[in-house]
Amino acid sequence: MTILILGSGGREHTFAWKIAQSPLCKSLYVAPGNSGTAEIAQNVNIGVTDFLAIKTLVLDKQIDMVVVGPEDPLVQGVHDFFLNDEALKHISVIGPQQAAAELEGSKEFAKEFMMRHNIPTAAYQSFNASNVEEGYAFLETLNPPYVLKADGLAAGKGVLILNDLNEAKAELKNMLVDAKFGNASSKVVIEEFLDGIELSCFVLTDGKNYKILPTAKDYKRIGEGDTGLNTGGMGAVSPVPFATPEFLSKIEERIVKPTVAGLQKDNLPYKGFIFIGLIKVGDDPKVIEYNVRMGDPETEVVLPRLKNDLVEIFQAISNETLHTIDIEIDERAATTVMLVSGGYPESYEKGKEITGIEAITDSIPFHAGATVKDEKVVTSGGRVMAITSYGNTYQEAIKKSYQNIEKLHFDKMYYRKDIGFDL
Repeated sequence: MTILILGSGGREHTFAWKIAQSPLCKSLYVAPGNSGTAEIAQNVNIGVTDFLAIKTLVLDKQIDMVVVGPEDPLVQGVHDFFLNDEALKHISVIGPQQAAAELEGSKEFAKEFMMRHNIPTAAYQSFNASNVEEGYAFLETLNPPYVLKADGLAAGKGVLILNDLNEAKAELKNMLVDAKFGNASSKVVIEEFLDGIELSCFVLTDGKNYKILPTAKDYKRIGEGDTGLNTGGMGAVSPVPFATPEFLSKIEERIVKPTVAGLQKDNLPYKGFIFIGLIKVGDDPKVIEYNVRMGDPETEVVLPRLKNDLVEIFQAISNETLHTIDIEIDERAATTVMLVSGGYPESYEKGKEITGIEAITDSIPFHAGATVKDEKVVTSGGRVMAITSYGNTYQEAIKKSYQNIEKLHFDKMYYRKDIGFDL
């Protein structure tokens, strides 16, 4: 098969690394890709939401399957674009159709879906600029901290957790009236704060059947001890030590099964990954959010633990025969640590040369915000590279990642030295 991956981050490099291992993959393209994908696939400089350019590429290269990495093209309806085009409709697209992608595209849509299908989540209400006063009143009924979520896509930065009531009211106005996150915060969901420890569950579905991938836990805050601003993720571990078989069974019965059944009941066509952001409150799992694609940096620890041929799984998703596949998992733990540009998640400089990549042993460097310029690998984004390692325990794996990070350098490189600290 000839396969195209859409995206340019660490998640897409991990997909490319895994897909390239499959005997079923004849040629591999990544649009737009990065310096890591350039080594194992052919990068094509096309944006992930430029559907017409994607169509031209797909027809030109006779592509058989498109794997969608990020959320934007899914929420904008890339799968529907293929289905509605005579020349493209026979091509497999891994990722849900637009109606189902609203699970990530709108926090309110996701909350209503969970309420409808009795999926455990935090109590909530949603507001817009016309009823901001009611929002203030709702905040007064809650105990701190206060959780404010921009309804739309805000690149992982649209969630605020605040301890002060007046600050929460000011930020609500900031989001709704002053458009802090642009259109994404024209509607805001306010919900009760759930106190517990977070983890992520990844589900593959062909729309009827499902398979559960290993759990992972990522670290969202820029600072050690989970302090400072939210980022797209500073590292991850898999499996999650506190996710006991009993707890995993609760996740499957109370959350995964009703989610997949709910998609069918609501006629939301879904072929791809469901990322369920969970929190363990006491001994019970509750859903914080859905994403309609794999997480990043969780992909960098989940896919390396998958022993199966990923292309074979994608074919089964496409043919609705996922029930015939037995998922095989590497018993070892995997961990990843994200190297970021100095200043991230606020302003940072690009174009810094990255040295030492060739010295890495016993870890896998997944490139993210990195590109090739004048035959050198240079930084091109905030989250630059994810260093993934295996170990018999997550402590052993994390130690390997940190040992290899010492061989890497770019100007103002920053990383958290405490990934896994809370486990």
